[in-house]
This record gives sequence, C-alpha cells and structure tokens, in this order.
Amino acid sequence: QVQLVESGGVLVQAGGSLRLSCAASVRPFSSDFVGWFRQAPGTAREFVASISRGGDGTTYGDSVKGRFAISRDNAKNMVYLQMNSLKPEDTAVYYCAAKPTVFGGSSSATFYDYWGQGTQVTVSS
Repeated sequence: QVQLVESGGVLVQAGGSLRLSCAASVRPFSSDFVGWFRQAPGTAREFVASISRGGDGTTYGDSVKGRFAISRDNAKNMVYLQMNSLKPEDTAVYYCAAKPTVFGGSSSATFYDYWGQGTQVTVSS
C-alpha cells in the first residue's frame, strides 16, 4: 500500500503558475505509475497527466498540453505537476493517483489503485 498526500493548491490569478506536489509514504514510489486528475464541482474526474515509473514517459490531457508538466523524483518519493498559463477553467480539486505496475499506464481513473485526498486549485479571472 502507498499513501499519497497532495499539496500546493492555492488561489492564483489567470496567467499565473503553480506547482503541485504529491508525496508518497509507507513504501517507495518507484514501482508506481502515477497520474494527476482533477475534478470541478458537478463534473466527472478528468485526466490531467501521467508519468512512467522511471519518469521517461509522460502523457497529458488535451486541455493542458503545452501548459502543464509532470515530473518525479523517486529518491524523494515525490511527483510534481508544474502548471503554467493557468486559466479559470483549470479550477478544480487536483488528485494524485498511483498504481504499482511493470507495464504501461493509463489515462483512466479506474486504472489507479491509490489516491490522495486532493488539493484545491482556484484560478481567478
């Protein structure tokens, strides 16, 4: 089992930048494929980005391509989401998710076994 804790969510103006962090505990994180998702009120959970175990493979949702970047530091058991050029429509609760696997990952929320509690990001216009 792995426990995930997100942090870094705040109120930011449109056009600004923010970095979210996801800290893993209980066991090393390096065997997990990790994803970021977000959910705004009244909407379905949306795929944002994912990263392979070694960090050499990343995938992004269409709405964040070119603006967001996912990275990881396995030595520190951390995954990050750098968010640039933020828009009001990026407002949501952002979740970190993980799945231990030796295969590839997925943009589907059902793929992941472990989830954090979420961190609120609010982008004002």
